Amino acid sequence: MSRIGLKSLKLEKGVSVVAAAGSVTVKGPKGSLTIAVPGSISVKIEGDTVTVARGGGSKQERASHGTVRATLANAVRGVVTPFSRTLDIQGVGYQAAMKQKKLALKVGFANEIFLDVPAGLQVDLPSATRVVVSGADRQAVGQFAAVVRKLRPPEPYNGKGVRYEGEQVERKAGKSFASGG
Repeated sequence: MSRIGLKSLKLEKGVSVVAAAGSVTVKGPKGSLTIAVPGSISVKIEGDTVTVARGGGSKQERASHGTVRATLANAVRGVVTPFSRTLDIQGVGYQAAMKQKKLALKVGFANEIFLDVPAGLQVDLPSATRVVVSGADRQAVGQFAAVVRKLRPPEPYNGKGVRYEGEQVERKAGKSFASGG
């Protein structure tokens, strides 16, 4: 049995959950999310408690049971307090800016790189070298942060690149020259 899937989920104040065939919609003060639910999984709403149950015991149903409950818990939490991911940009001349609704990055390439900010996400720039991605959907926040980081991952010799806040990059020593004197 899935230990996570068996736990009931308490709804916070101001959050409403509506279950339909194949999906669950979660609405709160900071947004609205729709989650796809496999046919073998059922979601029951009783007052301010939500429970997730499965129809059978196949491997796929057992795997989906806990996943649906965890995704639903993240949605309930995200519509009240949005998730955020902070990225630090390190390197001479490396910086970020918002141009219209696109994130413009200068990270050592000949041209600026423009990334469309997905719907439902917000990108803040407290400084030119710090990017804060926030939104109600935990998966979308993490995915967009990973896309930004992948453009120029931190390299181990000089430490330049885009890294998550608090990420430690193991530095390597450069080539050492022996004098043949």
